Amino acid sequence: MLQLVNLSNYSTDLVLIRNDAAELQAFLQRNGLDGLEMMFCDSWDPSIHRLEWIHGVHLQFWPSWLDFWRGDYQELLRQFGSRANIIASYGGLKREDWLNRQRANIRQAREAQAKYLVWHVCHNRLEEIFDWRFSASDREVVDGAIEVINEVADEIPADMTLLLENLWWPGMTLRDPGIIARLLEKIRHPRLGIMLDTGHLMNTNQDLRSQAEGIEYVLHTIDSLGEYSRSIHGIHLHYSLSGPYIRQTRGWNRQSCSLEESISHVLKIDQHLPFTDSQVCRILDRVRPEWLVHEFVQKSAGDWEEKVVRQQRALGLRHLKGDETHE
Repeated sequence: MLQLVNLSNYSTDLVLIRNDAAELQAFLQRNGLDGLEMMFCDSWDPSIHRLEWIHGVHLQFWPSWLDFWRGDYQELLRQFGSRANIIASYGGLKREDWLNRQRANIRQAREAQAKYLVWHVCHNRLEEIFDWRFSASDREVVDGAIEVINEVADEIPADMTLLLENLWWPGMTLRDPGIIARLLEKIRHPRLGIMLDTGHLMNTNQDLRSQAEGIEYVLHTIDSLGEYSRSIHGIHLHYSLSGPYIRQTRGWNRQSCSLEESISHVLKIDQHLPFTDSQVCRILDRVRPEWLVHEFVQKSAGDWEEKVVRQQRALGLRHLKGDETHE
């Protein structure tokens, strides 16, 4: 099992590492990490994010895409307000424009020699993140995702694993083995599997009150997948206990809001907190993943390191020289 952390080459993440490869290298070595799961938001600079550190690439994500894929231009105008905004989001007005953006992102992953890709299987319109009144079913989202992925699958090398990630919006939530079966059977790629996101899974149950309950819920869900649990090759490890916030805000009417407001709302649901309960080891024991990603929202370099350290201690993985608090 390789221990990784998530990172992007977006400006805020460059500030996090002071735009310095030596700073990043020291962070990885100090915390016994094997490397990165990268997200490329711009051109890749291998002098900063070195090739030898990149094991996976999280592909760019469009939360709302099904209406574009279906060619529902009137609905897109309602959501985005103008033709220019639609083009800015998808790269054009035609399917091929958007697909070419995705192909370019996959080519970046190939250049970085990533071993795996991560693809979110999810869709929701902007107002639906507030009111939870969804316009598409899990099956509709999954069938659309299969079409999209198969259009760009030829860009993915045969020896690069494509991992499908669960979310709590319509799509692949991991609550329906039939949905997983459909994805694994219909997507045309020889190396296909699941990236289990523990926090996203916990967001599907607003009754969870503790890490312990969340761990049991994750384990129960894994068991309910039956044979498909063997397709879990990676874990995005973190937790969310956002049930009280969801119950407070669910049903909000937000026909329009700023990008900052929507991001703030989503992050209050998807908390990305480090596990501190040592029972989290049971998840790793059950799955035995190839890739373990300590996935957090990094507020600062110090905050990032503190979260990694706390979760590693819970997992019993903090055996590093100089870690004075390890017993």
